[in-house]
Amino acid sequence: MPSLPQERVIQGPTPLDLNTELPYQSTMKRKVRKKKKKGTITANVAGTKFEIVRLVIDEMGFLKTPDEDETSNLIWCDSAVQQEKIAELQNYQRINHFPGMGEICRKDFLARNMTKMIKSRPLDYAFVPRTWIFPAEYTQFQNYMKELKKKRKQKTFIVKPANGAMGHGISLIRNGDKLPSQDHLIVQEYIEKPFLMEGYKFDLRIYILVTSCDPLKIFLYHDGLVRMGTEKYIPPNESNLTQLYMHLTNYSVNKHNERFERDETENKGSKRSIKWFTEFLQANQHDVAKFWSDISELVVKTLIVAEPHVLHAYRMCRPGQPPGSESVCFEVLGFDILLDRKLKPWLLEINRAPSFGTDQKIDYDVKKGVLLNALKLLNIRTSDKRKNLAKQKAEAQRRLYGQNSIKRPSPGSSDWEQQRHQLEKRKEELKERLAQVRKQISKEEHENRHMGNYRRIYPPEDKTLLEKYENLLAVAFQTFLSGRAASFQRELNNPLKRMKEEDILDLLEQCEIDDEKLMGKTTKSRGPKPLSSMPESTEILKRQKYYSSDTSYGSSNSSSESDENEKDEYQDKKREKQVTYNLKQSNHYKLIQPSSSIRRSVSCPRSISSQSPSCADIRPFSAQQVITASRPTSGSRSHSLNRASSYMRHLPQSSDASSSDSLMSESLRKLRPKEQEDDLTSQTLFVLKDMKIRFPGKSDAESLILIEDIIDNWKYHKTKVASYWLIKLDSVKQRKVLDIVKTSIRAVLPRIWKVPDVEEVNLYRIFNRVFNRLLWSHGQGLWNCFCDSGSSWESIFHKSPEVVTPLQLQCCQRLVELCKQCLLVVYKYASDSRGSLSGIGTDWGNS
Repeated sequence: MPSLPQERVIQGPTPLDLNTELPYQSTMKRKVRKKKKKGTITANVAGTKFEIVRLVIDEMGFLKTPDEDETSNLIWCDSAVQQEKIAELQNYQRINHFPGMGEICRKDFLARNMTKMIKSRPLDYAFVPRTWIFPAEYTQFQNYMKELKKKRKQKTFIVKPANGAMGHGISLIRNGDKLPSQDHLIVQEYIEKPFLMEGYKFDLRIYILVTSCDPLKIFLYHDGLVRMGTEKYIPPNESNLTQLYMHLTNYSVNKHNERFERDETENKGSKRSIKWFTEFLQANQHDVAKFWSDISELVVKTLIVAEPHVLHAYRMCRPGQPPGSESVCFEVLGFDILLDRKLKPWLLEINRAPSFGTDQKIDYDVKKGVLLNALKLLNIRTSDKRKNLAKQKAEAQRRLYGQNSIKRPSPGSSDWEQQRHQLEKRKEELKERLAQVRKQISKEEHENRHMGNYRRIYPPEDKTLLEKYENLLAVAFQTFLSGRAASFQRELNNPLKRMKEEDILDLLEQCEIDDEKLMGKTTKSRGPKPLSSMPESTEILKRQKYYSSDTSYGSSNSSSESDENEKDEYQDKKREKQVTYNLKQSNHYKLIQPSSSIRRSVSCPRSISSQSPSCADIRPFSAQQVITASRPTSGSRSHSLNRASSYMRHLPQSSDASSSDSLMSESLRKLRPKEQEDDLTSQTLFVLKDMKIRFPGKSDAESLILIEDIIDNWKYHKTKVASYWLIKLDSVKQRKVLDIVKTSIRAVLPRIWKVPDVEEVNLYRIFNRVFNRLLWSHGQGLWNCFCDSGSSWESIFHKSPEVVTPLQLQCCQRLVELCKQCLLVVYKYASDSRGSLSGIGTDWGNS
């Protein structure tokens, strides 16, 4: 047993007591600090006073390091950090603040920046109350007051210190004559008609996680705090302007009132959860989905204002770091938002160091979830430090020996040398972008599996909304960094930025073809060639060993330490994302011989996956599917691209290479003609139409009547279903609901298609795409099917090279209909019995 470390002697104030800080966790035992082992994730939490941060660090299994240790994987500080400290961090480290974020977190900076954006886009930034910054805008404010007097109008204004916090120094006025002209103040129009709850004014504390600024990534936590005033609200007048317990919602102010309620029931007390609040909205027939949409838009637009400042400061701290590389910074922000009587959100302020104090149980529950889910999303791994050191060593050797450096052509070089140089430069650019795309895909896959109660709000899945945000970003850069706006616009408009992995690989192949022509090499015929056996059996065994590891394909840093179930789920996802090519020519179906020297990543989440050779999908010849006959064969391609054949990923894990060859040959002989494929798809559609969702304990007819009753009374049920699906169910439970349908599909398809493994059926892989789309954005994909709004699930087929036949599309439409019915049945069962999701069983009729 390792001995306990001696506690440091702290002089001065009494150290924090766990029992007083977290009275609701008296039964929770603190983990004993163990001796540091090889492969341990370390955390330096000397800069925080909040005990909940230390508890979450323990729960994550991180090892707390001494205060002076600056090499920890994670560094957590309550206050903002100096840019010099961020500049000194290694690439494997993470710190919980961005440089430049003060541009929206100080009240005066926020007002100044918002005023500039309002001038450019007044309609997009109508969520900020009119604001004046003293002393610079003292004259403008006095002129505005004179105009009000002429119109015989009277308004109330709230006065705040420019860099104040916790409600200190805030007052309400109706007459601006007595305001000091030289003090640094913020004066805002007071929102006199707020949304009230039980007669009290309140605001919302929304928690936001920013994991990267290059590119910008924003996550919204689907819970938070509702902080209420402690005196019944009355619109401001001369007699009640000084009653701050009525007009201010700050917890630090109202906790001193004797009427402050510390009730631990979720529907009582002066502090409640946003989860409860959304249920309150739903019970009062308010649109909960619109509420979250408005909040998300406010948050994204506000952080777009900060992005030019943050990105510029971050790149100054980390010079030479390529765009898209791992961010050493992240930040948990607290947005304070007020709702008016029409439920329109208004931005009050942003806290870059939100309090993680846990005076009440509700604080502990909400803030622990915020921190725990944030650290899981960051994907800090034990291998990060080792890989970073190895990368630094490799780069030093390359600089020393001049490896992989492209020599510039001399001024008198020939046209041939100039062309060769341009070609090499183009290939390096493509390879760099390919590595970025693969790394980004790996990050997104990890985020999708570990999002918890967060949901990604930027970049959004909705392409129209993304285009709108990108336009606002361009305006923000033009407004705040006009000298660098053109450079940013070039980055934004770079065609490579929007290309998928397959497109980049195709461009790389074309570069190799051009290179061969320049070098005068004779290339062999590259036309379609049937493949009947597996080449290079020894290489196959290496590939098998490679794919059995828990490493995300095509990226050195894409693995995560997860349990066995997550590994199995991830391997299932990999199998869904294989890419091969088929070609119809002269009424004969042949398989293009795949290259063994170029590796296509298995993680392309936004493209429709096509079949593996074991059950190849024979598609009609189209322009989108043409593979030029001039593509190089595996023998003539450069090994620098190094991508494996897609058919290798379906190999059985066997030590006998020859048996693998025979299995592959047998699977290739099972290629079906189009007529047989259509016939089996028709049979599948017939079975899908015959499937029924059966309510537990009821017949098919009774279940159908129950579903029709919900649809007939949709106006009543809509908000309840939305609250249940989008709010009450987390991503795991949402997946369980759709798994009721998915499990039955998996049972039926092998019998229809006569295959031992359903993964061999191309239609099932298309179904998987639809299932994933329905779960998009915390279930928003399926909800859009109910309200006919937003991005439809059919959009996944629009830009895909995969040709989806009308029969396959009809199967997908029926699948979506079954998922909708399944949700309605589960919702009805839960509302009737108030049972858990696990109480729902799969009960299919005639399937």
